[in-house]
Amino acid sequence: VQLVESGGGLVQPGDSLTLSCVVSGFRRPYRVLTWFRQTPGKEREAVSRIDYQVADTWYTDSVKGRFFIYRDLPKNTMYLQMSALQVEDTGIYYCAAGPLWTSVESDYTAWGQGTQVTVGP
Repeated sequence: VQLVESGGGLVQPGDSLTLSCVVSGFRRPYRVLTWFRQTPGKEREAVSRIDYQVADTWYTDSVKGRFFIYRDLPKNTMYLQMSALQVEDTGIYYCAAGPLWTSVESDYTAWGQGTQVTVGP
């Protein structure tokens, strides 16, 4: 599996941004794609995930109502639409693929290179 993220940037609080993750070679046992966020001084945390086939979704509490995860099967792409961005959303966002419906980082064996999101003045 190969994952390539894009769409990061510098935005102001309250702005919106959409991240993309182009997926190739995605096949069983992989079934879940997750966005993780790495913030300086903190452990990498799962932000949102999607079952690539049935489109079930999950969000961490801090982004519920602000972030929306979806995928476009013909384009082999997963997206994270982020709105009402806060300074606390700043970090490197990684796309990861795994076989399990989990937020545990070690359960994911394929990772993208990450894309930087900075929210601030």
